[in-house]
Amino acid sequence: MKVALTINDHLHRAEDLFAHRIAVVDEPDQPAPNWGTFTYGEMADRARAMAAGLDALGLAPGERIAMVSHNSARLLTAFFGVSGSGRILVPVNFRLVAEEVQYIVEHSGARVLLVDPELADAMAGVRCERKLIIGTEADNEMMRFGVEPRPWTADEDATATINYTSGTTARPKGVQLTHRNLWLNSAVFGWQLGVNDRDVYLHTLPQFHCNGWGVLYAVTGMGAKHVILRKVDGAEILRRVEREGVTLLCGAPAVANMILDAAQTWNGPIPGRDRVRMVVAGAPPPTKTIERIETELGWEFIQIYGLTETTPLLTMNRRTAETDALTPAARAAKLSRAGGAALGVRMRISSQGEVLARGNHIMGGYWSQPDATADAIKPAGDDTGGPEWFHTGDGGTIDDEHYVTISDRKKDVIISGGENVSSIEVEDALFSHPEVTEVAVIGVPDEKWGELVLGLVVRAPGSTLTEDELIAYCKTKLAGYKCPKRIEFREALARTATGKLQKFKLREPYWQGLTRQVN
Repeated sequence: MKVALTINDHLHRAEDLFAHRIAVVDEPDQPAPNWGTFTYGEMADRARAMAAGLDALGLAPGERIAMVSHNSARLLTAFFGVSGSGRILVPVNFRLVAEEVQYIVEHSGARVLLVDPELADAMAGVRCERKLIIGTEADNEMMRFGVEPRPWTADEDATATINYTSGTTARPKGVQLTHRNLWLNSAVFGWQLGVNDRDVYLHTLPQFHCNGWGVLYAVTGMGAKHVILRKVDGAEILRRVEREGVTLLCGAPAVANMILDAAQTWNGPIPGRDRVRMVVAGAPPPTKTIERIETELGWEFIQIYGLTETTPLLTMNRRTAETDALTPAARAAKLSRAGGAALGVRMRISSQGEVLARGNHIMGGYWSQPDATADAIKPAGDDTGGPEWFHTGDGGTIDDEHYVTISDRKKDVIISGGENVSSIEVEDALFSHPEVTEVAVIGVPDEKWGELVLGLVVRAPGSTLTEDELIAYCKTKLAGYKCPKRIEFREALARTATGKLQKFKLREPYWQGLTRQVN
């Protein structure tokens, strides 16, 4: 017997076994009326009401619903109410500006756009067939309680979500994640993390970010508790850990740094000691940060590596019996590696030094971009007749213990605060200024953000354009996190004889003394 794997399995199990258990503690401080605290039985009712509402709006399976939202119980429920009824959820980064969101709406073909009330003014110019403000308006329009939604013939190969990610092009690509991708990522991730029904999961990771790395499905399937955090703040994270009994959270290295900073002025014992597991990804954090999480917070540090295109789990590195006897510093050095391949994933390094992966977590493809899909999923360069591999665009090594270490980024991508930033996209925005004649955008090491976006700019003759003016201009074109934190003006930029920018030479002075070209 073969039964389709769909994300519905997670909520069905939670409703069957834990209908009266608290499922979600919504963020209390938000512009929309919050959903408060509710059970898994109520969560399942709300997911069905959402599906029935989409029926009433005339949206068929396969149609797209975009949602620009901070973390919320509504967005969490939409992962089941929208995707679970055969439609495709498009969770959009709430940091994007209107022009970027408009592109995603148009490219995905979304017929409905749901907008966080805090972003209503900023998104006023974004056009969509039906646009609703999240809260009472959207609830009244989209929720049909007491109505059984139309049945959907489950298809594990159907696209469940389209997640837009910045890559090597000026426009983001829509990553199609299938029900099978999400189910197997959830199962493997949850198993290797040891997610269980006693866990309390704090949503420090943006839910739009590769569907909260898929952990939200694993937590739901086990009947564990979700605690929604709308905005990341180190002290508030510690307060929630103490108040809610949090045992699990995820985030970029920048989030870990916020927590460590807040812990310096925390009154009393650090909450969660010997109880909390913190999963970190986005870039390998410094060894000292890993050691401080273990010693100062008393939390377990777990590192994973992956991409949106891989749902995301490719590797995991967490403390093992073999490392128990090591000093915290020695153990942190081992934990700084990306980790060993997750169950069911195969990893290799191409002859060009690129990290390649195979497995059930690899995306269905890029939405409406078959050429980009073919470029990402193909045989290894030295094995053209062999099986297909996903080309990560990262450079790395695999050691004798079969652990992957990421050492370089072959794609023109900067990871700042855990978010991908396309250098080309930022260059296009800067170059559109009439007083800019040449521009190169590179990532440079930064203690807080991991990598900082730096713009190297040649001004037009006679221009008096300042750093602040150019950064402010860029913010009218792109989300703030993509814009350069610094601008350096140059007389010229290093180029080859054919006129190509030599970014490795531009990057070199900033990365001297570092063993890896990622931070």
